[in-house]
Amino acid sequence: MKKLLLTSLLLSGMSLWAQIPDTEHLALVALYETTNGALWNTTWDLEQSPDAWDGVTITNGHVTELRMLFNNLDGSLPAQVSQLTELKVLELSFNKLHGNLPSSLGNLKKLEILALNGNDLTGEIPASFGQLTNLKQLHLSSNHFSGMLPNSLNQLENLVVFNVFQNELSGDLPLTLARSRNLKEFVVAENHFNTTSEISTILLSNSAYMDFNNGLTPTGKSIIAIEVEEGN
Repeated sequence: MKKLLLTSLLLSGMSLWAQIPDTEHLALVALYETTNGALWNTTWDLEQSPDAWDGVTITNGHVTELRMLFNNLDGSLPAQVSQLTELKVLELSFNKLHGNLPSSLGNLKKLEILALNGNDLTGEIPASFGQLTNLKQLHLSSNHFSGMLPNSLNQLENLVVFNVFQNELSGDLPLTLARSRNLKEFVVAENHFNTTSEISTILLSNSAYMDFNNGLTPTGKSIIAIEVEEGN
């Protein structure tokens, strides 16, 4: 009987000890392992509860924020991060993340801020991002994303900030997204987009400040940074 009780406690220990579901605990451990956590600037002690881990916010028994800027994360973003289904903030800017983004990130339906600026991420922006309908800020600047923006981004009606500055993106800009009255910052310079008079007209109709010189000037208005290709 005692042996059976001990086994039961061991099996359930992770959930009790971590105060979060096993799936969320394993997702955090996967992030640690795939990004060389032992060499982070501020590392995690995996023998401690996740509520003691730097950058992790736990609310009502779930991970709701993960903020790890400038922390020397070096590796790819694991698909297991999509198991953090209560996550509202994922801020991993200015690290050494590389490779493609997992399409499963589209499962983070409660996400409001996704910030991955200043990494070495490559590939296309996943079409699944269109499922992030609660997203208010999307920061993907200074990476190596390529290809065209997925049309699904036009579904992000709550987006306030759209920042893909300094990548290798091409094709058409998302017109429906540009028309959104919620949008305050639309930063797409230093790419290879097809800039048209239509997108310019839309942005101006939103009383937005437009910067054709790829620099952002502080104003009280919305900030729109686009690039102009000759012949467009």
